[in-house]
Amino acid sequence: MSKDKTPDAEPKKGGKMKKLLMIGIGAVVLVGAGAGAGIYFGALSAHEAKPEDHYPKLVVRSNEEPPAAEGEEKEAPLKVGTVAVPNDKFKVDPRKYEITYFAIPDAFTTNLADGSGFLQVGISLSTFYDGKVIMNIKRQQVPIRSVVLMVLAEQDPALLATSQGKQQLQRQLTAAINDVLRDKEGFGGIDNVYFTSMVIQ
Repeated sequence: MSKDKTPDAEPKKGGKMKKLLMIGIGAVVLVGAGAGAGIYFGALSAHEAKPEDHYPKLVVRSNEEPPAAEGEEKEAPLKVGTVAVPNDKFKVDPRKYEITYFAIPDAFTTNLADGSGFLQVGISLSTFYDGKVIMNIKRQQVPIRSVVLMVLAEQDPALLATSQGKQQLQRQLTAAINDVLRDKEGFGGIDNVYFTSMVIQ
């Protein structure tokens, strides 16, 4: 009888050990998988950039004098914004934020809508946002020039002779340039268009 009990006892002991070992390995694998998944998804959410993270930011107005540019050929350094906004249609308080002006280098010349003459204008753009908007304008000069020429070509010379006509053209150009920037860069940011020269003949 003692011979019969010994062989039966060994397999039971080995079976229990195997079960405990499998449960232990399974627990370690589950804990490791859970920790790995937590780290992976935590890293994804931490590094997942939202579109607004890349948007230009508003530049808070300061009481300091802007640094004088050394020589006329040197460009002033681009401003760095600190106030994030959800989109470029955010209502900006001009008393709180700095404004930057950017002159488009060459004048625009086009025939007028009725074909009786031509219009030549120089324009400058204003923005309350940081240097990213200026970089976007420079990067998208070709489509901006194209849309400005299209808007100018539709103008009625009689309407342009009035102050209201010029203000309407400012609004049309601002909207058109913002549309190009939104389409190409995901963010407009142009507050207004100013005429630096205008010739109607």
